[in-house]
Amino acid sequence: MAIRQLPDVLINQIAAGEVVERPASVVKELVENALDAGAGRVDIDLEDGGIRLIRIRDDGLGIAPEDVPLAVRRHATSKIATLDDLEGVATLGFRGEALPSIASVSRFALVSRPRDAAHGLAIEVDGGHVGPPAPRPHPVGTTVEVRDLFFNVPARRKFLRAERTELSHIEDWLRQLALARPDVELRVTHNGKPSRRWKGERDLLEGGRLHEALGEEFVRHALRVEHGSLDAEGRGLHLQGWIAEPSYNRASTDQQFLFVNGRAVRDRGIAHAVRQAYSDVLFHGRHPAYVLFVSLDPRRVDVNVHPAKHEVRFRDGRLMHDFVYRCLHEALAGTRAGAAASAWASAAGVAPPPSPAGGWNAPMPQAPLGLQIAETRAAYAALYAHGDTAVAERDAPRPAMPAVDPARPDMPPLGFAIAQLHGIYVLAECADGLIVVDMHAAHERIVYEKLKHAHDGEGLRAQPLLVPAMLAVAEREAEIAEREAATLAALGFDVGRTGPQSLMLRSVPALLAHGDAERLLRDVLADLREHGETRRIAAARDELLATMACHGSVRANRRLSIAEMNALLREMEATERSGQCNHGRPTWARFDLAEIDRWFLRGR
Repeated sequence: MAIRQLPDVLINQIAAGEVVERPASVVKELVENALDAGAGRVDIDLEDGGIRLIRIRDDGLGIAPEDVPLAVRRHATSKIATLDDLEGVATLGFRGEALPSIASVSRFALVSRPRDAAHGLAIEVDGGHVGPPAPRPHPVGTTVEVRDLFFNVPARRKFLRAERTELSHIEDWLRQLALARPDVELRVTHNGKPSRRWKGERDLLEGGRLHEALGEEFVRHALRVEHGSLDAEGRGLHLQGWIAEPSYNRASTDQQFLFVNGRAVRDRGIAHAVRQAYSDVLFHGRHPAYVLFVSLDPRRVDVNVHPAKHEVRFRDGRLMHDFVYRCLHEALAGTRAGAAASAWASAAGVAPPPSPAGGWNAPMPQAPLGLQIAETRAAYAALYAHGDTAVAERDAPRPAMPAVDPARPDMPPLGFAIAQLHGIYVLAECADGLIVVDMHAAHERIVYEKLKHAHDGEGLRAQPLLVPAMLAVAEREAEIAEREAATLAALGFDVGRTGPQSLMLRSVPALLAHGDAERLLRDVLADLREHGETRRIAAARDELLATMACHGSVRANRRLSIAEMNALLREMEATERSGQCNHGRPTWARFDLAEIDRWFLRGR
């Protein structure tokens, strides 16, 4: 078959196959154009889930009359002009493909009026066939109308789903947009009826958009994250947003939103960094929830990767992965038991109540308890005691526990222990109700964190192998091992390349010497290849330490004295990530007095 030039209509329809997947894709492209034009309000009218009609009105800058015919031609755009512009794209759109692609598979009309024009100019396109421009009255801004999507491409139209399904895809994308641009007002109608209105707000949390988009539970468990850093070349990286406490988790990734320079994207590297940050605080099979905004120099990120601009590529993926991991890891380290009540207040910009001078472990001269808090420090040793000491503590008479005064400013977050339930749970009276603690899970986290800190201070030691092991690997893996020799050495591996597809393993991390070191090395090389970074060694070490902590923690049916229980509560308040055990299970629960009153219908 001879080579021939394809007609423009067919070229545009091929491009539409990449850009226009469903009505939600059309809404995305048209609304992004409105935002690039500086719109402060966007009206979105839909019929039949966008299949019959999509109409987008904005109050932006408008299109000059001489540019209106160019707007529906391929590769015509006002957003870039040179290669330098492409390497530093700061707008949402830039490819010049969206309007002609959409127009080639629909009955399309565009009307626009710039501020200095007396009237608007309209142009219509029917299935790719462009009509002549004509004047038309129109307010300042632009209206784009898309009717009968895929009317001339029956094969594509057959793949569209039911009206409700297509509408839900549009609403999902608008939810992302509402989070990315709280300053823009969005009004949505469907089949002539108002469907959704997002009022323009300056702040996501204070304006209520975060609550509306993700729900009250997310906001109650949201932790504010804000970090800045400089990359190797002195250029700034900035991360801000909200992450949910580990106790609020999801069965799917439906509440994970990532924005890079204002663009909603999916990035495997950042998603991996988030999973790593939550690795030992999230129950297996569950997913974290977050809304994160990454800002960096546009020249440090390539947005020209995907036709629909869903993905980006960072110039230094390893740096970005490490930056996001460190920021979230530090934020989650502060999720101590008892701090949940102040987490939302902090996220909402409300200062938490001041703690007494010297911290919660400071002596409290007016405390009504038989044992002062300072005395529980010595009693904490009994948590690790065995034999006669434990028996003596168990059988010792317990001091009376007077009622807790809620007005006391020196009340610790987890209150004071009052009893032990079935040898499993510690009950504590706090300022606003009752705290229930799973003593084994809580003690397991405390021991685990202490083991990690001790091992971090000691560092990773390498253990030489008596007989070096030869590994057959792919050539690419051998190249990575040779290039990342210093990284592998820091992880405890002494690896040398002995051929195009072979490695010699001379030493392994001492703590993991009895495991499958060869398999671990292969996994490390796979991580370095895919993410440019690995935490396999740290994860394997943590898994071993978690097992040690589990076996070294207090067991069920061990009777604790009041002093021991109070010591456990104070340790929980001081230990990072103590809200969950090493396996992601919660360690404590709070029941406020109002909730307890409802159990017994008090006040009704």
